[in-house]
Amino acid sequence: MERVLFGDNQFFGVNHSSDEKARAQTMRFQQDDAIMAVLDSAIEEGINTFMCTTHDRVGEICNRIRGNEKYKDFKVYPCMPYAHKYANAVTELGYLGTIKQFVPGNIFSTFAKGGLAFMKKDFSELAKLMIDAEMKMFHGVNTPVIWVQNVITDLLLGLGMTDFLVTFYKHIKEKYHAEPGFITMNLPLLLDTLEKAGIENPTVCASINKIGFRMSGGIKKYEEVIAQKRCRLVAMQVLAAGALAPKEAFEYVCSLDGVESILFGASSRSNIHQSKSIIDRCSILVHG
Repeated sequence: MERVLFGDNQFFGVNHSSDEKARAQTMRFQQDDAIMAVLDSAIEEGINTFMCTTHDRVGEICNRIRGNEKYKDFKVYPCMPYAHKYANAVTELGYLGTIKQFVPGNIFSTFAKGGLAFMKKDFSELAKLMIDAEMKMFHGVNTPVIWVQNVITDLLLGLGMTDFLVTFYKHIKEKYHAEPGFITMNLPLLLDTLEKAGIENPTVCASINKIGFRMSGGIKKYEEVIAQKRCRLVAMQVLAAGALAPKEAFEYVCSLDGVESILFGASSRSNIHQSKSIIDRCSILVHG
């Protein structure tokens, strides 16, 4: 993975520090051209990996990238599922209606007849079909790492249901020949759980910042785990939802030997340049 990854929160109105900023960003990025302009700025600053949700509009971005010589070296890291998409569908269509919309016909008919008994028996097969449905928009796009979102990872960790995480890992490896990635707010527990399931040195994205924002277990435990180098680690939420200044935030995360990549989002060329420059400078000072 590259040292710096570019995220998509700003494009879809996700701002953990300000609802007002979130609304403003939603208005600004109503058109795909506005999103592409920022991605082009990121590329010009030397960032060639876009880590994004499976939001419907990402499909349009993939249409712009697919087959375009300009983006031949550009990589996309899908993160699934986009929870709001399914939540909205449940509200509009109900649970069975949602499954019918996102799952192919034959298996839906079987599910409707068998109900929970089928769900328990063939959960892995249903999970694979849901993964395939999420991946359709990325056909023909370079996706070397494919992630499962923390809303799923951490829910399954809490319930002790690790079968899906193993299913996800194997399916991504076997069908997409890509690296499976796990996003989490509980790095220590996730690593222990995956290792017990036989998954060694996994690719993981976790909240890592100087003040412990969304770091279950606390900073000290995280620093111990990071130092053990038990995974390929991506740091997210480094700015702690705006509570930390970029220089202070990136200096801290760059000082951690064991963090392979750093994920951030920005909506302007100047902010992209500032963050990328700080990360590059700090990385050289720490790691040479």
